[in-house]
Amino acid sequence: MSSVQSVDRSFAVLRALAGGPAGVTELAERVDLPKSTVARLLSTLEALGAVEQLAVGGEYHLGETLVELGAAARPGRSLGPLVRPFLAELTEATGEATGFSVPDGLEMLYLDQITPDSELQVRDWTGQRIPMHAVPSGHVVLAADDQLVRRLVDAGLEAFTDRTLTDPDELAARLHQVRVDGYAWNYGEYADGLNSVAAPLRDRTGKVIGAIHIYGAATGLPGGRGAAELGRLVVATAARVRID
Repeated sequence: MSSVQSVDRSFAVLRALAGGPAGVTELAERVDLPKSTVARLLSTLEALGAVEQLAVGGEYHLGETLVELGAAARPGRSLGPLVRPFLAELTEATGEATGFSVPDGLEMLYLDQITPDSELQVRDWTGQRIPMHAVPSGHVVLAADDQLVRRLVDAGLEAFTDRTLTDPDELAARLHQVRVDGYAWNYGEYADGLNSVAAPLRDRTGKVIGAIHIYGAATGLPGGRGAAELGRLVVATAARVRID
């Protein structure tokens, strides 16, 4: 295998993992390569920190080295170490997965996630880009930028589930409520069975530069705390993050 071909194939594997964790067999199918080739590539990528294996013989996901490199080339590159302790606090307080994201064009780029140790695991969204209208992190960003809303509507509002907001008037109503509440809830609007709540991250001038979010299975979130209490908790946590 030539060095250039190896690089091409390695990037194909990394792009495939951006779609979510996977084992060798599934990755080989995604990139249309022999399992033996994919296994060798993963071994090299793991040694470099570009991928990590969730458990011995288990699935692989993007590694910390790759996430750091990706973040360095994207908005929010310096936010990771600053925000992560607050995500850890939220996960400990709620028992749910937490993460943060930043706007990237008309999408939200998910930069980090903390997942609690529990029987019910949620997908790792780190490295994913999702259209703003489909997720609460996007809603809190859109609520502060009317021009961005117009660009998004002009580009078209794609449906991901039967709950996705695809009507501009419904989106406008949602954003109005976000401005009133200070947080945004999403009930299965991007992925069936997944609920989430987000609050804006602001810099010292008050500009919204990202979002912190909690997400989990619809069967348990918002749960006993209630939507309003969890929303206020995320708002309070985001407000404590000091961004220069």
